[in-house]
Amino acid sequence: MHITSLSASPSERSRSAWLTQFALTRLEGRSTRHDDILVRQLPAAALLAADVQESAIAAAVRAVESADLVIVGTPIYKAAYSGLLKVFLDLLSPDALRGKLVLPLATGGSPAHFLALDYALKPVLSALGARHVLDGVFATDAQLRRHDAGGFVPEPDLIARLDRALAPLLPRMRARPEPALSC
Repeated sequence: MHITSLSASPSERSRSAWLTQFALTRLEGRSTRHDDILVRQLPAAALLAADVQESAIAAAVRAVESADLVIVGTPIYKAAYSGLLKVFLDLLSPDALRGKLVLPLATGGSPAHFLALDYALKPVLSALGARHVLDGVFATDAQLRRHDAGGFVPEPDLIARLDRALAPLLPRMRARPEPALSC
């Protein structure tokens, strides 16, 4: 299974980017290929100008189009997904997510933003052809506490919700066998 992850936070130390990577670790060893797209690292001028000919933008679009599973991670600002995510999604063809599994992940300051997954993000994913959208996972800042050594510490309930969201994938993905040791 080819997995492409989209992290759409403008921040370097982002809870949503961390949650996206954490989801990938829960699937470790089960994909044949993985592409990680940090939208904030794409060339800004090309992104804003919708220049899909620019090499980094073209590669990111191809990674989404060739994926079996697309994990979309975004912070929620003012009850909507990030502007970075919107600018990137606007580059995709109307059927870019057709036939793909999509896992939406979001973080926000309070539970008041929880419905942004259903009312803001899922409709745009559907407009891009997504018909197999897994249960979204929303995490508040309190559920992802900063760790002194960097990164974040997820609450047990968050881990359980993420694992439930990923559960439908596991029968479709088989663990890659460990390489044989040669003597």
